[in-house]
Amino acid sequence: MTEILTLTMNPALDLATSTASVTDTHKLRCSAPLRFPGGGGINVARVLQRMGADCVALYPVGGLQGQQLRQLLDGEQVRSRCVEIAGETRESFSVLETSSGREFRFVLPGPTLAPLEWQACLDHFADLDVPPRTLVASGSLPPGVPIDFYARLVRLARAAGTRVVLDTSGPALAEALKEGVYLVKPSLRELRELTGQPLNDEAQWRAAAQQLVASGQAEVVALSLGEQGALLVTAEKTWHAPALAQQVLSATGAGDSFVGAMVWALSRQAGLADAFRYGVAAGSAALLSAGTGLCSKADVERLYAEVGLNQA
Repeated sequence: MTEILTLTMNPALDLATSTASVTDTHKLRCSAPLRFPGGGGINVARVLQRMGADCVALYPVGGLQGQQLRQLLDGEQVRSRCVEIAGETRESFSVLETSSGREFRFVLPGPTLAPLEWQACLDHFADLDVPPRTLVASGSLPPGVPIDFYARLVRLARAAGTRVVLDTSGPALAEALKEGVYLVKPSLRELRELTGQPLNDEAQWRAAAQQLVASGQAEVVALSLGEQGALLVTAEKTWHAPALAQQVLSATGAGDSFVGAMVWALSRQAGLADAFRYGVAAGSAALLSAGTGLCSKADVERLYAEVGLNQA
């Protein structure tokens, strides 16, 4: 039995480069690009593999860029289950402006999936002889996929006895939460969009997350707050972890690193507070890598000791 299955409906071949200054109308001479396998669940699987978890990444893939994505994942020894599609796997890229340290991220929409293609991803899960203990559904939905796709997936997972960790946004997030998940990891912006509230301070952040738990939409809410750290909310307790002071090479994949390390810790029977510390450490460790380099296990273990938790 696979312990953890990740699903990425909109994977990407991520390119990262740098230039001195980003200005319009001029040719911008860039450094040699770095290439990474990307997309929410794929990044989570990469982190899980590095941490030593039993994990398989499921994703639709097509075209030459899709082939390169698979090769890059194979190079990282991430086990894959692929659904072949007619369209070309998307490409995304980020540019680091070296004069300022700012990072510009360009995210393309992805190929349009036919009904048989996205249905095949649901069927793959439904047809597993032994379902995974945990399913991580992460990332955006590409064109052609209905907004209730994750909601359908959650229903299948619940019937199979699999707990769901969800990290997405917009209407797809709202629809899925109607079904109830184990853990959801919104950013503050995503929580504002979901609730329609301004959420200007910690009391409001906590109240909004507690409402998601009280209404049965999630058992656990892990709210990422950027420079203000992160908040973990359950029915019984709330913890706030201040952000660690880190040099930032790239923020790409920090949230995915957070999810990956937290799911890894939970799979090892860690308590929620301890798993939360690992998540914060991994999100911080990811900032040390260029592009979608994500976190290293050594950095996660080192920074774990520096994460402080304040119980609210």
